[in-house]
Amino acid sequence: MPDAARLVAAICLAILAFVVSGQIVPLMPESTDFGYFLYVNIALGALVGWFVMGKRAGRGVTSAINNGLTGVLVFVLWGLFIQACNEMVRLAMRNRYDGPFEAVVDVFKIGAEYGLILLVPLVIGTLVAGGILAGLATEVAWRKWR
Repeated sequence: MPDAARLVAAICLAILAFVVSGQIVPLMPESTDFGYFLYVNIALGALVGWFVMGKRAGRGVTSAINNGLTGVLVFVLWGLFIQACNEMVRLAMRNRYDGPFEAVVDVFKIGAEYGLILLVPLVIGTLVAGGILAGLATEVAWRKWR
């Protein structure tokens, strides 16, 4: 059921995805073609905000902070998985794999490599602070516009 908490959560995580994606771009090698990286992350942030964070609003301030951090964690895990799958498909189209099992296993290897790139204090700090603020904003929206 659409409500203000879901909308605020979706908007907050979409904005957070935009900011963090901008922080990640300089961390990658110069030859990286990002394509739809920004748009996919923004859409994913909005979806996670709507479906994960929005439905868990209205349980108090502590739960709101936990809700925001959980939303960010889900967003990061899904983002790593989707971007790793995209890279695997790109490599598969260049015939880099001997079989489908090798390609599926490589998704997790690529995801782990991308995860290591995220271990920069600025990115982690932005994710944590943005998650807390998104959770609190979602809680305020739930309380104000029931």
